[in-house]
Amino acid sequence: MDPTPIELKKLEGENALLIGWDDGQRRRYSYAELRKACPCVTCRNEKKQAAADPVKLPILTPLEARPVQVDKMSLAGNYAYRITFSDGHNTGLFTFEHLRELGEVVDSIE
Repeated sequence: MDPTPIELKKLEGENALLIGWDDGQRRRYSYAELRKACPCVTCRNEKKQAAADPVKLPILTPLEARPVQVDKMSLAGNYAYRITFSDGHNTGLFTFEHLRELGEVVDSIE
């Protein structure tokens, strides 16, 4: 059986999140990393378009130009989180399996 989250904590001042897993592992995720790793169709298409034309620069709205924050996380069934980011994006479902591929393992967080 795949590991499941048992702890979820915002790391204030770090723009990061800590997830503790039921197998004892703890991982730190930066908000920017999570936003960049959004698995939704819109984000996947934007990544494909950017790869097809790497010279083209996107035009960002003032909201998109600010450092991204995680405003809300909610469970989606018993297999994923829906994350609402400060830029308004909230359509990606971050499966537990996908989250285990992201972030960095940490020993402890003060």
